[in-house]
Amino acid sequence: MATALVTGGTSGIGAAFVRALAARGDDVVIVARDTARMEATAAELSAKHGVRVEALTADLAKKADVDRVAARLESQDAPIELLINNAGFGLHSTLLDADYSEHERALDVMGLAVLVLGGAAGRAMKARGHGRIINVSSISAFIAQGGYSPVKAYSKVYSEGLANELHGSGVTVTALCPGWVATEFHERAEIKTSAIPSWLWVDADRLAALALADADKGKVVSIPTPLWKAGALGLTLAPRPVVRWVSRVLTRSRA
Repeated sequence: MATALVTGGTSGIGAAFVRALAARGDDVVIVARDTARMEATAAELSAKHGVRVEALTADLAKKADVDRVAARLESQDAPIELLINNAGFGLHSTLLDADYSEHERALDVMGLAVLVLGGAAGRAMKARGHGRIINVSSISAFIAQGGYSPVKAYSKVYSEGLANELHGSGVTVTALCPGWVATEFHERAEIKTSAIPSWLWVDADRLAALALADADKGKVVSIPTPLWKAGALGLTLAPRPVVRWVSRVLTRSRA
């Protein structure tokens, strides 16, 4: 029985990962800020699947909390076999706003914390000769939209770099780059989605299952469904002026 650690595991994609892991018999460490919600999730999944679910309260924008989670990842008492760096949020601020506090938090949670936790997990797993890391990036990493695209592009390229450093060690790294996923993420970020057709959305539980399957295969970049794979390929091959134009159109549609 393996143990997985999931950041941001009480809602959205993170919660879907936690459900999928518990259902397949893995013990889970949930990392989030809401202790009560984590404990409720732990009680529900333990009763349903007979697995051990540990709640680790942490705010990944705070260095001391990130260091505590990193220490848990490097602990040999209960080794972590799978790390899922999922914690994140949408940004309201534009790149021209004088108040950059939201961007700073985004870089801390979705950039620096991913680096620190990925490094801690990578060291521990490499020493054991096996393990998997999934970093939740986004299809936004392929475009140029506000502050979210840059931080998710960092997550994607960081994952590829870490995968290179761990190549041949028995440890794999996967950057998960989903498109629109049916969760509360967009509502929380106040992003308008009414014009998005239903066939573009991916169910969160399906996404988690596809991502875990790709990680098991050692894929470095995981993009769910043929539709989004085609979209990512198109954005990769398109001239950058075209990508910037697409990004402007998407930005205006969500304003």
